[in-house]
Amino acid sequence: MMRHLFIAAVLVCFGTAAVAQKPAVTQKPVVAPKPAAAPKAVLGDSAKGMIATEKWEFSNADRDKICTIVFKGDPTAVGFKLEFDPNCVTLFPLVHDVAGWKYPEDDLLYLLDAQGKSLFEFSEVEDGMFEAPTPGLGVLFLQNPAAAAPAAAKKPSDLAGDWVLKRGADTAICTFTLANTVQGEGFALTIKPGCNPAIANLKFGEWRLVENLLVLVPATGDPWRFEDVDGSWRRLWESTDTMSLERP
Repeated sequence: MMRHLFIAAVLVCFGTAAVAQKPAVTQKPVVAPKPAAAPKAVLGDSAKGMIATEKWEFSNADRDKICTIVFKGDPTAVGFKLEFDPNCVTLFPLVHDVAGWKYPEDDLLYLLDAQGKSLFEFSEVEDGMFEAPTPGLGVLFLQNPAAAAPAAAKKPSDLAGDWVLKRGADTAICTFTLANTVQGEGFALTIKPGCNPAIANLKFGEWRLVENLLVLVPATGDPWRFEDVDGSWRRLWESTDTMSLERP
């Protein structure tokens, strides 16, 4: 009996030692897959055209806030480098977050933050001029200073006659007749029948030419200002809803 107990004790000790000597299994660290690299911006012909112009004028629709941007071809994490003049941040605080730009072929011109999110999206509306409807800021503009140079002064006789007020590209909402007859500080304006009630109720009765802007003056409220864009007149205001005056 004692012999059996002795053998059992020896076997237990031997098993315990064997377990103690068994090397511990180590867990291999889990390595997270690397995120896919963002596609690099391509410096195509459109982007090179932006760089070729030494400085671009950056402004709001009223042109009472104007500064300059220089587009560069140096790569950044989100596109290419650009430089605002110091006054831009004061006039447009959102540009403080701009970290780069890109202009893919047949696409919009994007100003991007450090995460690659688009802050401004400009579309080219004519050669040397871009616009970006921007929430909270209205329509912003980029212009080649050569394109922004003052045009030849208009005369009242150039604008006399009928003009159709349009919302967007095709929706006619009113027709005005601009006369050469003196009215107040400008000239007489007549609203034709069939005008949208919201416009008719403003009771426009006078128009003016002020620093090459066409100004329509309502009976009450602020005047409406329009700038010449290739023969039509686009309203300048803090809204993404475009309006223009065009010949019938």
